[in-house]
Amino acid sequence: MKYIFEVRIRDGYSVEQYADVWVRASELIQQAPGARGTELHRKIGDPNALIAIAHWDSKAARDAMEARHDARVVDIIRSAAPSVEIRLVGEYEEPDWVVLPPGVPAG
Repeated sequence: MKYIFEVRIRDGYSVEQYADVWVRASELIQQAPGARGTELHRKIGDPNALIAIAHWDSKAARDAMEARHDARVVDIIRSAAPSVEIRLVGEYEEPDWVVLPPGVPAG
């Protein structure tokens, strides 16, 4: 399962400032059962836009992590709130269809 959200950095703040907060929160979140890693991508041509992808074993595992309300994570995320606008793109299942170049083994 993938949890995907878009991040827009507000004027007066930097992507690096947000990335620091994102890494600190992600390091804690990734200790939860079912967590499979996170990625933060810069948008080509727009240095103040990012997309974050969190990988989970299942939606239930991610929901269970959210239900725990780790105060450390909440505090870290709250500290970043003034610097960003976050928009949930959505929650997605693993792909049903995959096409790979010749010779690339399916993962």
